[in-house]
Amino acid sequence: MPTIDGVLETSLYVDDLARARAFYEEVMELRPMFGDDRLCAYPVGPRSVLLLFRRGVSLQPVQMPGGSIGPHDGSGPLHMAFAIGAEELPSWETHLSGHKVAIESRVDWPRGGHSIYFRDPDGHLLELATPVLWPNY
Repeated sequence: MPTIDGVLETSLYVDDLARARAFYEEVMELRPMFGDDRLCAYPVGPRSVLLLFRRGVSLQPVQMPGGSIGPHDGSGPLHMAFAIGAEELPSWETHLSGHKVAIESRVDWPRGGHSIYFRDPDGHLLELATPVLWPNY
């Protein structure tokens, strides 16, 4: 059986790419490694990439020099979680408050991890999660 090494890319679809970029670059402090009028790519940790696509612009196949990428899109409020160290949670709460980002909820998980939840400008539910939330994290 072939193995999977992890999730490489996560995509969110946004209505206003400039507004989304401002949020992810100013509030989440991510630095783009690629961007154009269709998408922006951010490295997240050593092996993950967050892709922000302008909603509706990827509904046709995209021709690349080495092949074609099939159509995709998404709608509605999606969810994704960022992994953080347990010691970073209070700093993130202060940081988000300083950017006037409301924390929607908090969860103390049975295994010992903690999460806070908040929204990006497109209504996606973002989570900052500390270790031991899952058996493999």
